[in-house]
Amino acid sequence: MSEMLRGVKVLELANWVAAPSACAMLADMGAVVIKVEPPETGDAVRSLSISTKGFGTHSDGLNVVFEQLNRGKQSMGINLRVDEGREAVRRLAAEVDVMVTNLTPHRQQRYGLSYEDIVAVNPRIVYVNLTGYGMDGPERDRSGFDYAAFWARSGIMATLGEQGEPPVQQRPGFGDQTTSLAVVAAVGMALFERERSGKGQQIDCALLHTALWAVAPDVVASSRDKAPMPRNDRARAANALFNFYETKDGKWVQLVMIQSDRFWTGFCRALEIEHLTDDPRFVSHVARTENGAALLRIVTDRIAERTRGDWAARLDEGGCIWAPIQTVDELADDPQVVANEYTKMLEHADGGEFQLVQAPMKFHRTPTETTGLAPELGQHTETVLLELGYSWDDITTLKDKGAII
Repeated sequence: MSEMLRGVKVLELANWVAAPSACAMLADMGAVVIKVEPPETGDAVRSLSISTKGFGTHSDGLNVVFEQLNRGKQSMGINLRVDEGREAVRRLAAEVDVMVTNLTPHRQQRYGLSYEDIVAVNPRIVYVNLTGYGMDGPERDRSGFDYAAFWARSGIMATLGEQGEPPVQQRPGFGDQTTSLAVVAAVGMALFERERSGKGQQIDCALLHTALWAVAPDVVASSRDKAPMPRNDRARAANALFNFYETKDGKWVQLVMIQSDRFWTGFCRALEIEHLTDDPRFVSHVARTENGAALLRIVTDRIAERTRGDWAARLDEGGCIWAPIQTVDELADDPQVVANEYTKMLEHADGGEFQLVQAPMKFHRTPTETTGLAPELGQHTETVLLELGYSWDDITTLKDKGAII
């Protein structure tokens, strides 16, 4: 187990992706994470399948997405619609250091699990609200999956895609996973500050807010100019050295030489078009911009003559900044992914060996560690309740009332 957060207890009263993903990282850092789930269904992701075939319904066996989001946690099956279930959660919240919830403000109030309710029994609690649209305003209780709150509402979706084409859809969890990093950072800072003040605090994180942060340069520029940001149009790129191209084998490369003057000579050498180095049409960044259409045709045709593998070495030798546009399945063999151990193989009884993505930060003295698989629904309900002081008779009563499983 990692020593980073050893001794820290986290209550996860949340489902789907963003909050569970954040808590999975906290578990990797050594925290004890107790996940509270509805007894009837569990976290909705338990029954969701995401594969190369798209979305589907998961029934039995290995659910790799649920494992990714919930590895190393404990699970309690508690019914929040039953008074005794809510009381069990409040008793648990009184004993933990951190509580992360994606209950909407209205449901927090209805269940008696708001920050005000919890801080009354645990003044040192670090309490994280994770919402779609924030804790204030007329839409504070609107449900906000990342497709809606992060991708569509923020302007990101409308900005991406080719000029004149429909907007581009995001991939599952894109905004959720981004927001999970904000949650982890916020929890870490709040725990650090608590060591100084002795006091906990409430933290608000929202998918919409994270989206604005992710595209902050666009947000501030668009606000200043009072106009939407333009779509990309690779067929009309002003800087041919900052564009993406298809190679002979149907693969693609992304060139990222924004300051084109620095790279022009090496780029010409890489593409074996040295005769253009001193061509008056392309001799400077300004000239290349003014004659962008002509240069774009030359580069497009030239790159199409060889495979991506052929261009890789030549672009590197020319000192160019570029990257292969990879498909996700290619990442398993990516030498940088392998060398830096960005993924980890685990063994599951129902599905054999499978791969997870590690937390995206590496601590050298106190490294993170994925300590176990995701829990079965309600696997630790009795154990945690006994630790809270419930007796076996109490647990039997709770089961009879439908408060737990």
